[in-house]
Amino acid sequence: MRNCVVLACGALRMRSCVVPAYRALRKRRGLSVPVAGRMMIMEEEGGVENLAFSARNKRCRNKKQAGKDVAVQGTNDSSIVSKCSMASLGYFNDCFLKGFVNKTTRRAPLINRGYYVRAKAVDYSLHRFLQHTASYSQRQILSLGAGFDSLYFRLKASGELKNVIVYEVDFPDVVQRKATLIKNKQEFMELIGCMNEIKPAWMDNLYLCGLDYKLLGIDLTEIAELDNLLMETGLNPAYPTLLLSEVVLTYMKDASSSAVIHWAANRFSSAVFVVYEQIRPDDPFGQVMQQHFKQLNSTLHALTQFPGKEAQRKRFLNEGWEECHCIDMNEFYTGLIPKQEKQRIEMLEPFDEYEEWHLKCSHYLILSASKGDLKTCLFFHSLPDFHPNKLDTYDPRQISVFPCEIETENPLFKRFAHCSSLIAPNVVLISGGFGSRVSQHGRLRDAMLMVKSGPVWKCSSVNNVGSIHLLTERMFHSMTSFCDSRCVIFGGRTSPLKPVTSILLLKSEVGDSTISSINLSVKEVECIGTAPTPRWRHTGTEVIYKGQRYLFIYGGRSPKDLVLNDWHFLNLEDYSWSDIPVLGPTPESRHSHSACSWRGGVLIAGGLGATQIPLASVFHLRPMQSGFFWDRIQVTDSFIPRYSHTAHILGDKLFLLGGVTIYTDSIPEVTVIDLKTGESLDYHIDTNLVKWPLMLHNHSSVLLVKERQVLVIGGGGNCFSFGTHLNHQPVLLQLPEL
Repeated sequence: MRNCVVLACGALRMRSCVVPAYRALRKRRGLSVPVAGRMMIMEEEGGVENLAFSARNKRCRNKKQAGKDVAVQGTNDSSIVSKCSMASLGYFNDCFLKGFVNKTTRRAPLINRGYYVRAKAVDYSLHRFLQHTASYSQRQILSLGAGFDSLYFRLKASGELKNVIVYEVDFPDVVQRKATLIKNKQEFMELIGCMNEIKPAWMDNLYLCGLDYKLLGIDLTEIAELDNLLMETGLNPAYPTLLLSEVVLTYMKDASSSAVIHWAANRFSSAVFVVYEQIRPDDPFGQVMQQHFKQLNSTLHALTQFPGKEAQRKRFLNEGWEECHCIDMNEFYTGLIPKQEKQRIEMLEPFDEYEEWHLKCSHYLILSASKGDLKTCLFFHSLPDFHPNKLDTYDPRQISVFPCEIETENPLFKRFAHCSSLIAPNVVLISGGFGSRVSQHGRLRDAMLMVKSGPVWKCSSVNNVGSIHLLTERMFHSMTSFCDSRCVIFGGRTSPLKPVTSILLLKSEVGDSTISSINLSVKEVECIGTAPTPRWRHTGTEVIYKGQRYLFIYGGRSPKDLVLNDWHFLNLEDYSWSDIPVLGPTPESRHSHSACSWRGGVLIAGGLGATQIPLASVFHLRPMQSGFFWDRIQVTDSFIPRYSHTAHILGDKLFLLGGVTIYTDSIPEVTVIDLKTGESLDYHIDTNLVKWPLMLHNHSSVLLVKERQVLVIGGGGNCFSFGTHLNHQPVLLQLPEL
């Protein structure tokens, strides 16, 4: 064990006091106390004191490290703008954030939600600490890497800082800018109150000093100097203390961040350490997240050695904390945000980025480690009802996936929220979605054809379609092909406020299976009867009733309803909306589910439910003489709940491909359900042959029966603030022999 002792002496004159611990140690050893010199760290290891390094050497860090420090400081500027956007729209009540930005900028709804759940998790921690320590005569909050955080002003204005002193620490450059902004705002200065304007010459790192607010500028890697500075400014290790780190430790090299964790565990007798930062670096979203921060020169160091919740928990326990628990932000939002508050959030602005929202939340954790009198003051316990019975139990067999061999690359493959259908043998039609355009990403009106010629797929945009102008931009629509060369496009949206109401009929004529021989025609269908509520994220599937073909529309969402639970039958003979009796237990409301034609009816699987919780239920709408009947398929081995996946039936096996979940540290890959026995198996996808992060959500897929393959097209989306990632080209998934 290594014990660090600090001595701080002025360069020009001796300080009036010396760190008591260091002075006592020197006295016990019969050593004199140095009276001059720069800041030095004396380390005891095996009874021998060694000079570790001087302050001059620290200040002469190489340019590379200095550049990284500047990049990390830059994340503060981006973060405060996003926090301000979130607060200005009413997500979180904080009128002080705007005092730290020159100009407010409205962020995308996904960014606002991401910073909202972060703010709520930190605020939850603060209030739990304040409530738990209310009977103490003195309490402390130490914010490490505080940036332009406004927690002191928010809590002081609401009268919640009785017997509390707040210490904020960050790089000197960041702190200096913050101090200047505070001094120029009268409302800030009034809250701080009387300040000690006369500082000792050795206290250059103290930028603001009020009775209950201390703003300190120092590099957190300089543990000894940090300890000394905090003690000199009044921090008392015996008082109950909340330490807070929001995406700070992970920017430090592991040795340095572990030193901070270890120092805090040893220094404070009763404390809680709350950490908010990234996890899960290895799945596709995590890879995109890591690459984003590397490009910013702000590497997330902790992710390599501490990639998940359990690794982080063990880390804090190994560094001396007595208890530690953590949850990801899906668990926090689902379990600790009240239902009424979630409903309020839904009303603030249009939102339809569920996949990206849940993926973002699964890649951040909130952790609380505790010790001493605050040992039981743990804020985040894993929720017992949150996890299903079967998690991460993949069958040892793997499914291979490899890039589809295409004749020429086409940027239009890079899209999501689109549809694809097999309109003829070896002929695939792709329509709509959001993806790559000439100069930027946007909604797509283009239709594409893929035609297989031997092992190679040829592709081309569809330009020779009659009435091509009818192919309007739309996302999350359905496109259902029938055996008579017809294909019906229904629903979709341009924005969460603008559903598409037109129904399109596409007819194809395929000659010799070359792209030039394929003729498509498009026309808008005028339907008879009462049309369904305009919607998207629904499914459209072929069913047969009394020998007649129908398009079965189920579920989805609309601008008014976040989730729908109705169904409709469109007669494909005269395009009339028909009322057909349906009996049996009604499935839960859902959208972003899968639907497959099976035995004349429909098999519905998964989806996102009314409470924004992924579902694991499977229902069969089976035809009867007098209508249809809903049967629930009993799956003996519960599978990972998911939505935004695709599904196919081969024989009596249901294949679920990809999707998004909130229940597990692994993304859903392939689940096979035996529709006769109800048994299910999870398979891992071997992506070694795919040279980019393969995201299996918001994709489309087509079953190639003869080859026992699934052609996966597109997929991906906006990865929070890390940029848009779209799968580069189609891939082929080889289904297992069962």
